[in-house]
Amino acid sequence: MATEPLRLPIICDLIGSDHKIVGISLRFIALFAALFWLASCAETQLAVHTAKTLDPPEARPQGTYKVGKPYQIAGTWYYPAEDLLYLESGIASWYGPGFNGKRTANGEVYDENQLTGAHRTLPMPSIVRVTNLQNGRSIKLRINDRGPFAKGRIIDVSRKAARLLAFERKGTAKVKVEILAGESRRASALAGQDMASANAPEAVPVGEVTSVELPPPGAVATLPESGTAVQSSPNLSAQIAARPARSAPLEATVTRLPVVPSEMYVQAGAFGLLHNAIRLKARLSSLGPVRIVEGESKGARLFKVRLGPVASVKKADQLITLLGGYGIVDTSVVVE
Repeated sequence: MATEPLRLPIICDLIGSDHKIVGISLRFIALFAALFWLASCAETQLAVHTAKTLDPPEARPQGTYKVGKPYQIAGTWYYPAEDLLYLESGIASWYGPGFNGKRTANGEVYDENQLTGAHRTLPMPSIVRVTNLQNGRSIKLRINDRGPFAKGRIIDVSRKAARLLAFERKGTAKVKVEILAGESRRASALAGQDMASANAPEAVPVGEVTSVELPPPGAVATLPESGTAVQSSPNLSAQIAARPARSAPLEATVTRLPVVPSEMYVQAGAFGLLHNAIRLKARLSSLGPVRIVEGESKGARLFKVRLGPVASVKKADQLITLLGGYGIVDTSVVVE
């Protein structure tokens, strides 16, 4: 800030030597004015600096729609894809300290106080429902990041989400993760890309859905499993057009679902041919109970080799490490 400098001696010269008392008084007045001026400039400069470094929430990057290419982490390949039929049960963890304020994989800024999560393959953004299978607590999250990359985890959630699902202190939980197709398509449209997956419904289904009252600002509500039934709209494009361009944060609403007993297993492999599964089962028989589970993935028949049941996440992690010693790295923890 440029200004003409104060010239205190000249002020006293103009008063003259016969008016020393008046000159001294004017010196104090001028000095006080100078200090006040300097303090004002410093305050203004500090305000400008703060405005540059602390962007308001509405000015932060909102992220873009992103699927991504296949990638490999610790010997395992992951294949991102649109999948509006996604449903999986496994182990959830939450972002540790140090991630708050950093960019996510689709360009957003991670905020530990928002309901977001990281997934290895789902498009960003996607809206999912995460249910803690141990206590029935269920919330919606927006996927905006890639991860987790620790073996045996299927989703990383924000700190707030872990708190609402009641596993913040424990660190992990058995969960079910299910994509919400209609809400995910709306989220992708707001990010500039409409999901057009081959398995995507042509429009939001018309039928009965559950509607509940949202809690007041700053509050968290725990709601029963069911509420008031309302009719959903089949006109997806009209809903998208009516919504603002910027997606609002998800509400911190917890739904209570019935708790169903579940077991945890470590999956060592999945094969299209039964004899390959039988051979791996025989190789791992010394590690404990091993079984072959028949299933299907994208229309293909699979034979899955699983060890367990396993009593805890810690024991599952130890078993995954042990399998790594056998050269088996494409492992996962499943809950059923």
